[in-house]
Amino acid sequence: MLIINFMPRNKKHRTVRCNPSAYYYKPQSIPLSELEEVILEIDELESLRLADYLAHSHEQAAAKMKISRATFGRIVESARNKVVDAILNGKAIKIGNEFPAELKENRAVKCKNCGSSGKNVSLDKTETCHKCKRINKEN
Repeated sequence: MLIINFMPRNKKHRTVRCNPSAYYYKPQSIPLSELEEVILEIDELESLRLADYLAHSHEQAAAKMKISRATFGRIVESARNKVVDAILNGKAIKIGNEFPAELKENRAVKCKNCGSSGKNVSLDKTETCHKCKRINKEN
Protein backbone atom coordinates (compact mmCIF):
# COMPACT_ATOMS: atom_id res chain seq x y z
CA MET A 1 0.00 0.00 0.00
CA LEU A 2 1.41 3.35 -1.07
CA ILE A 3 0.38 6.48 0.83
CA ILE A 4 1.28 9.83 -0.61
CA ASN A 5 0.70 13.03 1.28
CA PHE A 6 0.38 16.08 -0.89
CA MET A 7 0.99 19.37 0.80
CA PRO A 8 0.42 22.52 -1.20
CA ARG A 9 3.37 24.82 -1.61
CA ASN A 10 3.41 28.10 0.20
CA LYS A 11 2.05 30.95 -1.87
CA LYS A 12 4.90 32.83 -3.53
CA HIS A 13 5.17 36.53 -2.73
CA ARG A 14 3.69 38.60 -5.53
CA THR A 15 4.52 42.22 -6.20
CA VAL A 16 1.38 44.34 -6.05
CA ARG A 17 1.41 48.06 -6.78
CA CYS A 18 -2.29 48.85 -7.09
CA ASN A 19 -3.98 50.84 -4.35
CA PRO A 20 -7.74 50.95 -4.97
CA SER A 21 -9.75 53.87 -3.66
CA ALA A 22 -12.69 51.59 -2.80
CA TYR A 23 -12.81 48.01 -1.57
CA TYR A 24 -16.47 47.18 -2.24
CA TYR A 25 -18.60 47.38 -5.37
CA LYS A 26 -22.22 46.35 -5.42
CA PRO A 27 -25.33 46.63 -7.57
CA GLN A 28 -27.26 49.84 -6.99
CA SER A 29 -30.39 49.88 -4.78
CA ILE A 30 -29.80 46.47 -3.20
CA PRO A 31 -28.64 46.37 0.43
CA LEU A 32 -25.26 44.70 0.86
CA SER A 33 -26.76 42.33 3.44
CA GLU A 34 -28.97 40.84 0.71
CA LEU A 35 -26.16 40.21 -1.78
CA GLU A 36 -23.83 37.31 -2.34
CA GLU A 37 -20.22 38.38 -2.30
CA VAL A 38 -17.31 37.62 -4.61
CA ILE A 39 -13.85 38.13 -3.12
CA LEU A 40 -11.35 39.49 -5.63
CA GLU A 41 -7.91 38.99 -4.11
CA ILE A 42 -5.47 41.88 -4.29
CA ASP A 43 -3.16 39.97 -6.65
CA GLU A 44 -6.14 39.30 -8.93
CA LEU A 45 -6.92 43.02 -9.00
CA GLU A 46 -3.27 43.73 -9.83
CA SER A 47 -3.43 41.23 -12.70
CA LEU A 48 -6.51 43.00 -14.11
CA ARG A 49 -4.79 46.37 -13.75
CA LEU A 50 -1.69 45.20 -15.61
CA ALA A 51 -3.37 43.12 -18.34
CA ASP A 52 -6.56 45.06 -19.01
CA TYR A 53 -6.12 48.60 -17.72
CA LEU A 54 -2.46 49.08 -18.68
CA ALA A 55 -2.62 46.60 -21.61
CA HIS A 56 0.63 44.81 -20.75
CA SER A 57 1.30 41.42 -22.30
CA HIS A 58 1.14 38.44 -19.96
CA GLU A 59 4.93 38.21 -20.10
CA GLN A 60 5.39 41.88 -19.13
CA ALA A 61 2.77 41.71 -16.39
CA ALA A 62 4.18 38.48 -14.95
CA ALA A 63 7.63 40.06 -14.78
CA LYS A 64 6.22 43.08 -12.92
CA MET A 65 4.48 40.80 -10.40
CA LYS A 66 7.61 38.59 -10.15
CA ILE A 67 5.74 35.39 -11.02
CA SER A 68 5.73 33.04 -14.01
CA ARG A 69 3.70 33.79 -17.11
CA ALA A 70 1.61 30.66 -16.54
CA THR A 71 0.81 31.70 -12.96
CA PHE A 72 -0.11 35.17 -14.19
CA GLY A 73 -2.44 33.61 -16.77
CA ARG A 74 -4.22 31.59 -14.07
CA ILE A 75 -4.56 34.64 -11.79
CA VAL A 76 -5.97 36.93 -14.48
CA GLU A 77 -8.37 34.22 -15.69
CA SER A 78 -9.67 33.73 -12.15
CA ALA A 79 -10.06 37.50 -11.69
CA ARG A 80 -11.97 37.93 -14.94
CA ASN A 81 -14.29 35.03 -14.05
CA LYS A 82 -15.06 36.55 -10.65
CA VAL A 83 -15.81 40.00 -12.07
CA VAL A 84 -18.06 38.61 -14.81
CA ASP A 85 -19.85 36.38 -12.27
CA ALA A 86 -20.52 39.41 -10.07
CA ILE A 87 -21.81 41.53 -12.96
CA LEU A 88 -24.01 38.84 -14.52
CA ASN A 89 -25.40 37.49 -11.26
CA GLY A 90 -25.76 40.73 -9.31
CA LYS A 91 -23.16 39.99 -6.63
CA ALA A 92 -21.07 42.39 -4.58
CA ILE A 93 -17.32 42.49 -5.21
CA LYS A 94 -15.08 42.72 -2.16
CA ILE A 95 -11.47 43.48 -2.97
CA GLY A 96 -9.10 41.43 -0.84
CA ASN A 97 -9.36 39.65 2.46
CA GLU A 98 -6.10 41.00 3.80
CA PHE A 99 -4.02 43.84 2.44
CA PRO A 100 -0.25 44.04 2.36
CA ALA A 101 1.15 46.41 4.99
CA GLU A 102 2.56 48.73 2.33
CA LEU A 103 -0.94 49.33 0.93
CA LYS A 104 -2.38 50.01 4.38
CA GLU A 105 0.26 52.65 5.01
CA ASN A 106 -0.18 54.47 1.70
CA ARG A 107 -3.96 54.64 1.38
CA ALA A 108 -5.36 58.17 1.46
CA VAL A 109 -8.24 58.55 3.90
CA LYS A 110 -10.50 61.52 4.56
CA CYS A 111 -11.13 62.59 8.16
CA LYS A 112 -14.78 62.15 9.15
CA ASN A 113 -14.54 65.09 11.56
CA CYS A 114 -12.80 67.96 9.75
CA GLY A 115 -12.69 66.70 6.15
CA SER A 116 -8.90 66.88 5.71
CA SER A 117 -7.27 64.02 3.87
CA GLY A 118 -3.95 62.33 4.34
CA LYS A 119 -2.05 59.15 3.75
CA ASN A 120 -1.21 58.45 7.36
CA VAL A 121 -4.57 57.04 8.48
CA SER A 122 -4.83 53.25 8.53
CA LEU A 123 -7.54 51.17 6.87
CA ASP A 124 -9.35 50.59 10.14
CA LYS A 125 -10.01 54.34 10.27
CA THR A 126 -9.38 54.66 14.01
CA GLU A 127 -6.23 56.79 13.82
CA THR A 128 -6.05 60.34 15.10
CA CYS A 129 -6.38 63.01 12.40
CA HIS A 130 -3.14 64.92 11.84
CA LYS A 131 -5.07 68.21 11.52
CA CYS A 132 -7.94 68.25 14.07
CA LYS A 133 -6.29 65.69 16.45
CA ARG A 134 -9.59 63.79 16.89
CA ILE A 135 -10.14 60.06 16.44
CA ASN A 136 -11.16 59.30 12.88
CA LYS A 137 -13.80 56.58 13.34
CA GLU A 138 -16.17 55.44 10.65
CA ASN A 139 -19.62 54.47 11.91
